[in-house]
Amino acid sequence: MGVEHVVFFWLLLLYPLHRALLADALGCNWGTRSSHPLPADIVVRLLKDNGFNKVKLFEAEPDALRALGRTGIEVMVGIPNEMLTPLAGSVSVAEQWVTQNISAYVSRYGANITHVAVGNEPFLKTYKGMFQSTTFPALQNIQAALIKAGLARQVKVTVPLNADVYQSSNGLPSGGDFRSDIQDLMVSIVKFLQDNGGTLTINIYPFLSLYADTNFPIDYAFFSGGAAPVVDGPISYSNVFEANYDTLIWALERNGFGSMPVIVGEIGWPTDGDPNANMEYARKFNQGLLDRITKGQGTPKRPNPPDIYFFGLIDEDAKSIQPGNFERHWGIFNYDGSVKYSLVMENGKGLVPAKGVKYLDKQWCVLSPGASLNDPEIGDSVGYACQYADCTSLGYGSSCNGLDARSNISYALNQFYQVADQQKGACNFSDLSMITTTDPSQGGCRFEIMIDVRKHDKTVNTTSAGGKAHMIRWSTAAAAALLWSTYVFL
Repeated sequence: MGVEHVVFFWLLLLYPLHRALLADALGCNWGTRSSHPLPADIVVRLLKDNGFNKVKLFEAEPDALRALGRTGIEVMVGIPNEMLTPLAGSVSVAEQWVTQNISAYVSRYGANITHVAVGNEPFLKTYKGMFQSTTFPALQNIQAALIKAGLARQVKVTVPLNADVYQSSNGLPSGGDFRSDIQDLMVSIVKFLQDNGGTLTINIYPFLSLYADTNFPIDYAFFSGGAAPVVDGPISYSNVFEANYDTLIWALERNGFGSMPVIVGEIGWPTDGDPNANMEYARKFNQGLLDRITKGQGTPKRPNPPDIYFFGLIDEDAKSIQPGNFERHWGIFNYDGSVKYSLVMENGKGLVPAKGVKYLDKQWCVLSPGASLNDPEIGDSVGYACQYADCTSLGYGSSCNGLDARSNISYALNQFYQVADQQKGACNFSDLSMITTTDPSQGGCRFEIMIDVRKHDKTVNTTSAGGKAHMIRWSTAAAAALLWSTYVFL
């Protein structure tokens, strides 16, 4: 056998391993701030069908952790910022949290929990130092609790941080260093993570760079190489992701942590809620990111690619919109697990939609044909509907912004009707509204029919955080519907 045949033979043997190693870097964030959460077993199948073998949860969701058990999917379990104070103040509180939220799911359900994420961007500038005194002690106590539980080898600690924890003295990656107000704290945390085999997690959002600065060069947000490069010595940066990530690597090196492992905990592009949040840009960005993962492409400072968790898996209609209307539209999939846009995944196949989703009846609440746009009740009706349901798609530059006045009102009324589970009375907006079985969707504006959570009792657990979120949201909308129907008939 010639040398070239031997080489070819070994390449054939190594190719599956190469593909497997690349696939290890593919993760996704699973958020559950939804009025009608997609059942956990359906979400887990969605993850598996699309090749995601790592998932990050923002808190210890019982339904999610049970459904992830014995699947082999690696799980990062988050701790919300509001829990940092009690965890920082008591090791016993940390031990109880680990027992209830880590040990129980590892031993009883076979969940493959690999990380605990302490806090969520706790040093964000907008928090004005609110969590600076509690994050590190909470991290230390969680690590101590993992050691006591005998899980410290399997489960590593991390702190997901926003990219604003570092800055550059010269506007280039090579000038990277930690923010001056948290310099000492960051060094202490990174040293602790390094000493305990942990990782540093960073969230990078090129979309937010574009959102915050109208003069930001749009091509620099993507991976197509069409932007004028930023030249930093011998290195040219053609996209903001590489420049941002390497700024962190320079900051780590500058402080003596050049070999510190880094995870990209959140990165993605929203599809609605802003003129730059649309299907075209989201597909372009996420496909570019997927292509990098498939090729095993890192950055100039770190040629080997980091583990990357896409943000996010599914749209969340109950998320806070304080940062912007786009916050509810980061999902690669719609709220019901249906495919938003085409992507070629690491396995060379397209996206696979969720299976087994049950819906409410095919009916919508719309403005009655006889209702006058001059009716004084219309303004209050729309405002009321959007107080309890998600109307962010009606905003400037969004997918439903082009509707005419009647369709705009119908969209708002239907959102409320669906969130209230099409309950009797939820479409009683005086004499303004009616129920129709004709789909009023137009172009890219989708009039939704909500998931019927009552048909998914198998996975509904009202004691979970996700279950509570649904029950509170549903009860609020249902109560609002009853109050409104009472009011309009007075």
